[in-house]
Order: sequence, then structure tokens, then C-alpha cells
Amino acid sequence: MSHTSPPGPRTPPRLLVSDHVAGRVSLLDLPDGTERAELDHRHLSEHAGFLALPDGLVACVDERAGELLVLDPYGPGAGRPLVRRRIPVAVPAEHLAADPDGRRLAVTTGLGRNEEAWTGLMTAVDLDAPDGAVAVRVRGRTGEPGVTVLGGASPLVVVRHREPGELLVHRHRRLMRSAPSCPPAAPVRRIALPDDDGHGDAHDPLTGRLFAAAGSGVHRVRQEGDELTPEAPLPWSADGRSGGRGYYLRLDPVRRMLWSCVRGGPGDPGQWPDWSNDAWWHHLDTGETGRLGLGPGLVFRLAVTARHIAFTRVHPDGDELILLTAPPAAGSRPEVEARLPLPAMSGAPRRGGTPWDGVQRRAVAASPGGGLVAVSRGGHGEVHVFDADKAALISTLTVPTPLDDGGHLALVAPGDGAHADPVGR
Repeated sequence: MSHTSPPGPRTPPRLLVSDHVAGRVSLLDLPDGTERAELDHRHLSEHAGFLALPDGLVACVDERAGELLVLDPYGPGAGRPLVRRRIPVAVPAEHLAADPDGRRLAVTTGLGRNEEAWTGLMTAVDLDAPDGAVAVRVRGRTGEPGVTVLGGASPLVVVRHREPGELLVHRHRRLMRSAPSCPPAAPVRRIALPDDDGHGDAHDPLTGRLFAAAGSGVHRVRQEGDELTPEAPLPWSADGRSGGRGYYLRLDPVRRMLWSCVRGGPGDPGQWPDWSNDAWWHHLDTGETGRLGLGPGLVFRLAVTARHIAFTRVHPDGDELILLTAPPAAGSRPEVEARLPLPAMSGAPRRGGTPWDGVQRRAVAASPGGGLVAVSRGGHGEVHVFDADKAALISTLTVPTPLDDGGHLALVAPGDGAHADPVGR
């Protein structure tokens, strides 16, 4: 993959706004919202999300076209198109990940709009393939698998499955040599997981560890050369707070921490306003772990800024953006610094119904290289931009489509190092 010089230090942050229902992607300057480019008839995979690559590039999957798109957010205005590469991949995309170099990728498939899993296809991608074999599709287990791609002399694709829970280890190089017509791919190793409810994956390129969230905790595997060694799991319980489990897991490359939101409370989705939510964190280098209450309702994904961690909380009594301080010093503990109200959504989830079926949602995005946070207002075609360092709303941007289901966002800044988290978000 050819490399591009990063934009200059005065280049403003930019925001990718995907309306995966209407089929449009907008590229906006921040904080004023000037549109730099648009992509029509592009229905991005909200579940696989955006994946930061080196040199300021971003990858995502177009569900309708069955293509992996490599985007260049700083191309428009510099004589380059927004879309750098288009590579056929199997869909519906479930998860997307890259190796630490950003060269080798993997895309797994999941349910899509189906009630049951029907495809076990996985696509391996080599953006710098010397023989021109850029993407290869193989068949594995059906399900909703997570994926990470580990680096080293022989990069590994690790697929995390549920029911039964296990990690399937493939050599990326072997996958790229697969025959045509989607042949079955046998893993070179299987690592059993004690749970059948895995949900959430992260990868730390510095230590070679991969992490898989499940009901019993965060399961860890350490890479040493070609070997993968399971380690003791990290418990969800911490700081005297117990119960629940995290359904989302991501790496914070600024402070070298893992973050999740631990959800507890009634199992009935109609009682979602009574769910409890705790921010869960783990220092990768010190081993310290903690939990911090966020409040009731629906809290799921989070975003990483240079000095804060941002969560959105949806609740019938009012939605809010929650900003946690995340000091980088060892021994310092995160705290809730601000709770900022968010304008209500007319199609918001209601008590008695599920918080994800036929209702509006919110997406949240930030860059580890700056202090801005973007939050969508599903159904209203609006994105609210906050300055986390000032704990203040600084602009409300309007896009030409409603952002039904909340859309999906990626906030990029020059040289922000976001690719140090090599899992799609």
C-alpha cells in the first residue's frame, strides 16, 4: 500500500458521518462542519465500524456493494479522492481488524438482516500483496465472530466464536494462498473459551495480547512468536462493584488501558431503563483494574480523546454525554468530570420496548489526538460537537439525511495514532 505524507499540523480534524440506512457518507471539517466530500449509495456496515489505518487512512465495509473501502480523509482538498481502494469482500460484515502494520486485514460475516447465521465466510486482505491476490474468501463456522489480526513474522488471524466459545487461529499467509470458490479453512490451532457468550474484542500490538470479553470476564491470550499462550482472565468485579458484564471492549492507545461498559440489572430488554452501567477499565502496564458508576439506561460504545473517555447514556428521563478524566499517570484513577445533556430524539427507545429494534440511537466518536467529541442525534440528521476539555457544546452540524439508527461516526486528526487500536469501531 503506497504511503501518504500526513497533513500539516494546522489541518483541522475531520469527521466521517455514515448514514448506513440512507446510503450516504459525508466528510466534514471540524468544528464548523464544512463538507469536503460525499459518497452516495454507500451503505456502510455499522457493526464492523470504521478501522483506523496508518498514514491517516480509514477502512470500512460497504454492505450493499460487498466492498472494503480504504478512505483517505485528508485526500479531498489535497488533490486526492476520498476513496483510495475498493476491494471485494464477503458480507454482511460482522467485524473488521488489521495487523499493527495496517497491511493485512480480515473481515468476518454475521447475521446481517437475517434471524439466523447463514454464512461462515471470512475475507483475508493483503493491501500490499506482491502477486496481486489482494483478497481471498474462505469458509469457516457460521455465527457472529469477532476477529483480531496479530503481527510478527507470520501474522495470525484469530477468530473469536460463540456457542461453543473458542478462538480459531489461522495464518494470514496460508489464508491468502487459499483456492478459489470459498474453500473451508482449517485453523492451525483452537483455544477453548469457558463461555458461550463472547462479545467484544481488543488487541494490544505492543505486548501481542488479545482480549475477548465474555460473561466470566475478559479472557487473555499472549502472543510469543508463533505461539499463543492463554492467561488468567480479568474479572469484571472491581472497586467493590460486582455483577453484570461488558459487551464492548476497546483499547485506549493514549493511556494504554482497556475500557468497557459493564451492564447489569434485569434480563428483560423492555426494562432497559433500569439497567445499571459501570465504566470498567484496566491498565495494561500496571495491571490495575477499576469500575465507576455511569447511571441507569443504555450505555454501549465509547470514544477515546486525548484526555477523556466519552460515553453516551440514553434514558427516558434524558440523555447525556458523560466525560471521564483518564489521567495517564500510573496509580491515578478515572473520575466522572462532566455530564452534558443531549437533545432528545423523537424516535428514542421507550420503556417496555427494546432499546435497539425500530428506535433511534446515538453514535459517538473522538480522536486520541485531540479534545473534540461528536455525538449523533438519530432521526434528526444532526451531529453535536463538544470540546471535552471545556466540557461544552461548540457546534451542531446538519447532514442531508436523517441518520436513522444513529448512523456511524469516525473522527480523525492528523497524526493522532488511532491505528494503535487495530480493531474496527
